[in-house]
Amino acid sequence: MARINLHRRGLMLVLSSPSGAGKTTLSRSLLASEPDLAMSVSATTRPMRPGEVEGRDYFFISEAEFIARRDRHEFLEHAQVFGNYYGTPANMVEQALNNSRDVLFDIDWQGTQQLKARAREDLVSVFILPPSRSELHERLTGRAQDSAEIVAARMAKASDEMSHWPEYDYLVVNEDVDTAHAQLRAILTAERLRRERQTDLPEFVKQLQAGG
Repeated sequence: MARINLHRRGLMLVLSSPSGAGKTTLSRSLLASEPDLAMSVSATTRPMRPGEVEGRDYFFISEAEFIARRDRHEFLEHAQVFGNYYGTPANMVEQALNNSRDVLFDIDWQGTQQLKARAREDLVSVFILPPSRSELHERLTGRAQDSAEIVAARMAKASDEMSHWPEYDYLVVNEDVDTAHAQLRAILTAERLRRERQTDLPEFVKQLQAGG
């Protein structure tokens, strides 16, 4: 029996969280386990760092080009961080979605709001929460990457970031990485099966009704 292969439109999966909640670890595990999921590549005006690759890590462009593209509304979302511009090229994402590829975004609540305004029907947003504030603090200090002052600043910022949880479609509490990973894959599976994303479904059902 021939396998039925219905075309679907891809989706944009956003993961947001306070620093230390495990978003980066979960993003990497999802990318490794989901062949139809690719990381969004942003354009930036900051200089390329050693080891970075054009088109893999970022698209490195001048500030003048970035501003021109921003003014032409060529970015799905954009922000200025520490004097440098960052933005998601809309054409790259649209091409992926049309080819049934899903795109993963690692952005904050402000970027998520921009995506929601531009492409709500394609967006699936997930907020990652730590199991407790004490665990979040332990994770931040356990990384041994930041000073006590920076850890305190990240903890203070976490409260504001977590206040935006009602704006997201799903909430995942990352107490155990394997469990959280499984929950994210379940969200992906369900969202891929949404009727609105099955672009071949109307014709398929029509053929079934006609006895085809």
